[in-house]
Amino acid sequence: MTMDYPFADIELARRLERTEGRANAQFVEARAKASPEVGATWISVAETYAMFDGVGSPLTQTFGLGAFQIITAEDMDQIEEFFTSRGAGIYHEVCPLADQSAFTLLSERGYKPVEFSNVLYRPISPDLRLDSQRNGDVKIRIIEKHEGERWAQTAFEGWCEFEEVAHMIREMGLVTVRSKALPFIAELQRNAIATGALIINGDVALLAGASTIPAARRQGAQLALLEERLRYAATQGCTIGMMVAQPGSGSQRNAERHGFRVAYTRTKWGQDLQDSQD
Repeated sequence: MTMDYPFADIELARRLERTEGRANAQFVEARAKASPEVGATWISVAETYAMFDGVGSPLTQTFGLGAFQIITAEDMDQIEEFFTSRGAGIYHEVCPLADQSAFTLLSERGYKPVEFSNVLYRPISPDLRLDSQRNGDVKIRIIEKHEGERWAQTAFEGWCEFEEVAHMIREMGLVTVRSKALPFIAELQRNAIATGALIINGDVALLAGASTIPAARRQGAQLALLEERLRYAATQGCTIGMMVAQPGSGSQRNAERHGFRVAYTRTKWGQDLQDSQD
């Protein structure tokens, strides 16, 4: 089956960047309600989302810098003050199609590239079927409201071998189920074995939160979660599915195997707190 992929230009990039930006802003809003002591909040400056989810949180950064509007020195001053006043380092997740003004300012202010990520996308429809054969014993559904702890615990168990991030994953999972994300769970013989989240913004569906407990890996749980989330999103009016993966990773390989293409490679630019005070 031939799929009609939108051209990966600035218009597509804006749809994808805004979807992830909105998803993270909604997470920050949920964090503010669940843990007021963190002081989680976000602002929009020149259509750039600057988000604070606590010092050291991977969500404490900006999204959309220069992708929607030219960034001025005054805009950057305001963004930087937002982070430094909260004791946080300054990080910007920047699309390569952003206006040149963003890159000029980043260079002039001493930012350095600290991380890369590939943004992948594919067309979707309600009758979507992935090429690989599914395990019919794995059942997928959106969790009930009272199952938030179960979903977060399953996500935690999927990362349990990585002790340095596992507890953060559980904490973030508890916030995720309180946000506007749709938490999906995979069950095998009624046992929770994997998780995945879906965030819808307009006609774009963002896939996140993938985790499978070690004992249940290689049984098709993530394949089933991928297909069901994409099909569900299409029934809600989405025409594009997106996800983010490290360049050259197994996640990217699996995504491309199921029809995703790299739209562009993003760069995270960083300036730690000490640098910003020099």
